Amino acid sequence: MSNRETKTDVILIGAGIMSATLGTLLKELVPEWEIKVFEKLESAGEESSNEWNNAGTGHAALCELNYTVEKPDGSIDISKAIQINEQFQLSMQFWSYLVNSKLIRNPQDFIMPLPHMSMVQGEQDVTFLKKRFEAMSNNPLFQGMEFSDDPEKLMEWIPLIIQDRPSNEPIAATKIDSGTDVNFGALTRILFDHLKSKNVDIKYKHSVDNIKRASDGSWELKVRNDSGNVERHAAKFVFVGGGGGSLHLLQKSGIPEGKHIGGFPVSGIFMVCNNPDVVTQHHAKVYGKAKVGAPPMSVPHLDTRFIENKKSLLFGPFAGFSPKFLKTGSMFDLVTSVKPDNLLTMLSAGAKNMSLTNYLVRQVMLSKEQRMEELREFIPNAKNEDWDLVVAGQRVQVIKDTEAGGKGTLQFGTEVISAADGSIAALLGASPGASTGVHVMLEVFKKCFPQHMKEWEPKIKEMIPSYGVSLMGNPELLHEIHTSTAETLGLSGKELVNN
Repeated sequence: MSNRETKTDVILIGAGIMSATLGTLLKELVPEWEIKVFEKLESAGEESSNEWNNAGTGHAALCELNYTVEKPDGSIDISKAIQINEQFQLSMQFWSYLVNSKLIRNPQDFIMPLPHMSMVQGEQDVTFLKKRFEAMSNNPLFQGMEFSDDPEKLMEWIPLIIQDRPSNEPIAATKIDSGTDVNFGALTRILFDHLKSKNVDIKYKHSVDNIKRASDGSWELKVRNDSGNVERHAAKFVFVGGGGGSLHLLQKSGIPEGKHIGGFPVSGIFMVCNNPDVVTQHHAKVYGKAKVGAPPMSVPHLDTRFIENKKSLLFGPFAGFSPKFLKTGSMFDLVTSVKPDNLLTMLSAGAKNMSLTNYLVRQVMLSKEQRMEELREFIPNAKNEDWDLVVAGQRVQVIKDTEAGGKGTLQFGTEVISAADGSIAALLGASPGASTGVHVMLEVFKKCFPQHMKEWEPKIKEMIPSYGVSLMGNPELLHEIHTSTAETLGLSGKELVNN
């Protein structure tokens, strides 16, 4: 055990997309700051950010129906979709800046153009989709969205889904060609390679066991390396970006903002198609509607994905339950996260969410054949031998007391919890996560580095031209940014569509 303590400016815990984004932004803003990264696995982007663990592949609210809600008067509230789309645009601008600055050489390594679609069946849902289309297509953010309930047009858009389908049920879809498929695992690895070249000290196979406040206000970390030796490290600012593992470290920090917060782990299972003849028949992300009573994270979708330079087809997600907070976590993660201060919050959440618990138990019990039956609602002639199961990453949904939901409310989103003095911030939650990572980090800057914001603003605006501006309220700027990011990221050429 080493008692020698090394001091640094910033420590990032976890080598996922969030730490990669924060580290890259900081290196552009304050290149002289010293940054250390600790990751318990042997390389970057192995856990929640990994492409096989990560369903969030370019969430821009173009096709996810749970971001647009039908109000009691029948009108459609698209405010959440607007918010997420604007946040995704910030990520696109930052990635473009990295390409233009030659920090990323080939954007096709992590982003590809891909239509985003929503598809519904049954008269009631077709009416909902039409109203949603009317509300969204009038908004400059969603320009170019098309709607069709014509079987011939749908056959052209989604042949795999339409062929061999009984024609008696109404079916409709919306399509927008400006969607993307983002491989966040690949992007994470690219950004960490860049950070390494900027002398960021990245320590793999290093687990953070404890974190506590020192008398001078800095944070002291107890870090265990793969030989079992303990090292001491201290920093003025710590970012906890350890996926599901962040909650335990937030609790260990003892900050009051981390009290009364719990986490509920949900695992995901996808089906992946290995038959190239089937894969070539589908070119889109197609989102359906969650079944009545199912949670938002269970919206079924059939996605074209580009992984390891190969086109794949994924369907899911089927929910599962494991008490682990990370795929590589411990079976005691959930139990040990219950503390005296969040016990009541957790119990209230348990009582409120019995239907979710029952849903997860039913999902865990599904056989492959039952999963195939669900897939056949999307692809009527899907064959068992063409599809395999893949276990996705663990997601830990935040549980907290809210004014709207009362005690023990289950949150479906991404949250940053930071100390009042801004010396530590932890990222919790799930989707839309990675897609809105740049927005999340700008929020971390506002909360944790308010004294630097004025001096950093010109550089932030250089990297993210729409920073501080509503794109929806500035159609000209929106058009300019759409055009330039599509060109820089190689998304404008139609020649990529059928590769």
